[in-house]
Amino acid sequence: MKLAIVGAAGMVGSRVVAEALRREHDVTAVFRNQLPEIPGVRAVRGDATDRGLMDDLLSGVDGVVAATRPRPGEEEAAGPATKALLDSAHATRTRILVVGGAGPLRSPNGGLVIDDDRYVPPHIRPIASASVQQLEVCRAHPADWVYLSPPALLEPGERTGTYRRGHDVLLTGPSMISAEDLAVAVLDELAEPGTDRHFTVAR
Repeated sequence: MKLAIVGAAGMVGSRVVAEALRREHDVTAVFRNQLPEIPGVRAVRGDATDRGLMDDLLSGVDGVVAATRPRPGEEEAAGPATKALLDSAHATRTRILVVGGAGPLRSPNGGLVIDDDRYVPPHIRPIASASVQQLEVCRAHPADWVYLSPPALLEPGERTGTYRRGHDVLLTGPSMISAEDLAVAVLDELAEPGTDRHFTVAR
């Protein structure tokens, strides 16, 4: 597949790039700042909100991964950045997978995860709120999108190549996954799309 990965410098984006290369895909990686030299990757400097650049990059690719994450204090930028990428995906008829947050998942005890203090302490509420806004933007958009919510804990770790998949309810026992295995789930979804537009995974 020909893939574009936006937010390629981040914890998730960098793992998605590595997993795509592992599967021998044709990769264009978009970085906001410095361009690294990664063998086999077309590295491009750009911003998700640059419609001209994004339209050009997405023309002719099979899928795009939106792995952008706003800087602390700039969480309100998540919604507009996601909409801009959805606009480009829609204009170029490209399927887009948005890697969001756990906030908009349903808690096992009812309500949303964002409102459950066990999973969203006050200091991470701003980014959790941004993920809820992201999903709302997706649901209102006509693009061919799918939204992936990670579990409560997402951090660098081991690639096992296995994971559990769920719909829109937080997976527990445990509610965690490595960034490497999240990337496996991203590439699996792009290769063989599921039926859910909002899904989650866990170890």
